[in-house]
Amino acid sequence: MTDPRVARLFRVHGVVQGVWFRDWTVMTAQRLGVDGWVRNRRDGTVEIKAVGGAEVVEALRQACLEGPERAEVARIDVTETTDNGETGFGRRGTV
Repeated sequence: MTDPRVARLFRVHGVVQGVWFRDWTVMTAQRLGVDGWVRNRRDGTVEIKAVGGAEVVEALRQACLEGPERAEVARIDVTETTDNGETGFGRRGTV
């Protein structure tokens, strides 16, 4: 039986811009099989939409707590969001 898809929006706070966080997130999400996107926000946070089985979405969140080498993650706020059926994982422009 397949783990039903969940959709979560992560807001990552800390030193997360200018430290290769978005590209690292794309590679990590693709390796885990998570769909969605990542983008910088003008307030200095990084926003991630993660869609997939609950276990892989949680694995991405856990990985993001560490992030790439130069990142310093203070916290990740998580909210539920809508699964629009997107597939693949990529970068989006800053909002």
